[in-house]
Amino acid sequence: MFARLLSGAVLGIDARLIEVQCDVSGGLPQFQVVGLPEKEVSESRERIRSAIKNSGLTFPAGRITANLAPADLRKEGVGFDVPIAVAILIASAQIRSPTVKYLLVGELALNGEIRSVRGVLPIAVAASGNVEGVIVPEGNAIEAALATDSAVYPVRTLRELTAFLNGEAEIAALHVDREEILRCEPPPIERDLADVRGQPQAKRALEVAAAGGHNLLMIGPPGAGKSLLARCLPDLLPPLTVDEALEVTKIYSSAGLLEGSDVLVRRRPFRAPHQTISYAGMVGGGHGVPGPGEISLAHHGVLFLDELPEFDRRVLETLRQPLEDRTILLSRAGVSVRYPASFTLAAAMNPCPCGYLGDSVQPCRCTVQSIRRYRRRLSGPFLDRIDLFVEVPRLSPEELLAARGGMESSRVRTNVAAARARQWRRLQGEPGCFSNAQLDGDLLDAVCEMDSSARSLLKRAVSRFGLSARAHVRIVRVARTIGDLEGAEKLSAEHVAEAVQYRATGEPMGE
Repeated sequence: MFARLLSGAVLGIDARLIEVQCDVSGGLPQFQVVGLPEKEVSESRERIRSAIKNSGLTFPAGRITANLAPADLRKEGVGFDVPIAVAILIASAQIRSPTVKYLLVGELALNGEIRSVRGVLPIAVAASGNVEGVIVPEGNAIEAALATDSAVYPVRTLRELTAFLNGEAEIAALHVDREEILRCEPPPIERDLADVRGQPQAKRALEVAAAGGHNLLMIGPPGAGKSLLARCLPDLLPPLTVDEALEVTKIYSSAGLLEGSDVLVRRRPFRAPHQTISYAGMVGGGHGVPGPGEISLAHHGVLFLDELPEFDRRVLETLRQPLEDRTILLSRAGVSVRYPASFTLAAAMNPCPCGYLGDSVQPCRCTVQSIRRYRRRLSGPFLDRIDLFVEVPRLSPEELLAARGGMESSRVRTNVAAARARQWRRLQGEPGCFSNAQLDGDLLDAVCEMDSSARSLLKRAVSRFGLSARAHVRIVRVARTIGDLEGAEKLSAEHVAEAVQYRATGEPMGE
């Protein structure tokens, strides 16, 4: 007997509907799964066999063939356990319904329990409008209900699911107030700028970076507060919009990183990989369909690279294209997946190998040659993609002993939100452009009008520092953001001077 039903496979942050076909016929006992399955899908045969028997059902004797269509698409993950098992039960007449108008996904334990799987949110999105209902593990039910208009039925065991499909038991469809979940209040601030002693210039650079989505590099001795400043950056950014939150959640669902009851990522991501991270760990990879890396997990958030020159140069060079295109295309044998990678890069480094070059207290022990080798670990093209360079000097004793004070993150976030609102109004109708950091070409010229003094100052700066065309563009972008923070429509010499100051600090780094 033949049976057919629907499941789903995750490809990047999207999903494809998969038709699960099963044929049970006479002949020598054999169980085969075809349709380009990866190892974990092929291993499902033993899980399914034991789960069916331990659920009080009968595993059919004879030749069983399960096909996952389309057959030219790689299938991975353990989410096909439940749909294959149900297809076998339909083909062997243990489930009486000849057609099942549901999409099913879930992993089977040997005792028949149905366990949670990754990627349910994008699969539920793909199921909307194509099925009457979605049957998922109980642990994935809220995640699925958040993403689809179809009825969502949470199940715990294969026996319970069989009784439901045979009409012998009822499972209440889960309903959630999506608007309430999606529009809930943003989480409280974790790291407050007021807790950071001193460093007014670095705090100002953080405000500019947050307001325009600009990349930032902080340079200073150990213990000056670079890491703490970077951890304040996510809370300066505007709260995630509904669309942004869903997009980030799809990435984390695909990677299996949704934690506990948090079915929606509401805080902007902050990713801080170690210097030993591999190429695949940064950009994404893995066997079969490549998974997201750190640059995609930081989408709509902050990617923080501490001790920047200590990262493998090949890993850093891979960031050049995502920093420009804000996406990353991963191509493996037979499959290509594109992940979003629109993040703000925040990095920190010492000025020299020992960390004390130019320090007011501790002398530097490095030779000229070692300093040059250290700085050459960062290529010119990579540094060209950083908008703001800021020095973070050692704190004085008075600053260290001063009471908590200064501008709080909540006030800075208000200024940042106002500047972003000006950008969004200005960039309405420009697809893929949402902040000043993305301005380019004719659009850059149109929105970055400068007075004569600003143009004259910019011309002198380009000549004085030998700036590249990309560095020139980034100075104009930063100046536009500084103007937005002050509510100015036309850029003045003061706006350009501050932008040049952030760029001039980084020019010697390429030596």
